[in-house]
Amino acid sequence: MNKGISQMKFGSSSALSGFRSRGFTLIELMVVVAIIAILAAIAYPAYQDFVRKGRRGQAKADLVEYAQVAERFRTINNTYIGFDAGGRIASQSPRQGTAWYQISLDGDATRSSFKLQAVPQGAQEKDKCGTLTINQAGVKTNSKGNLADCW
Repeated sequence: MNKGISQMKFGSSSALSGFRSRGFTLIELMVVVAIIAILAAIAYPAYQDFVRKGRRGQAKADLVEYAQVAERFRTINNTYIGFDAGGRIASQSPRQGTAWYQISLDGDATRSSFKLQAVPQGAQEKDKCGTLTINQAGVKTNSKGNLADCW
């Protein structure tokens, strides 16, 4: 005979005999927490690498854009001298928000050459590529790591 919960007598053992205790033991919970901790320990550094790679991508795009600005300047003025004056290049990448790279000329521009650099700042200093550079010939370099992986 099926009795609803409202019809059972809670004082008797027959009322509880049909119910099974539900939940997790402390050991099961500890195993799950340990598994999550291991996954987090593996995933978080990988996530940080992807974040740094994205920031590096922005800096590379900015360097290439500023190299194009320099070429347009040289086309008009027949020299690279002075192309960085007048705010033609931003001093940071990204242009707004937290500066992850400082962008500047590496040395002075001459009539026939320039070299732009993006120097990592803050947490980006842990990036595997270090300082990124590009010159008037489009030659790209980095101070650390493999060129193919960085550019």
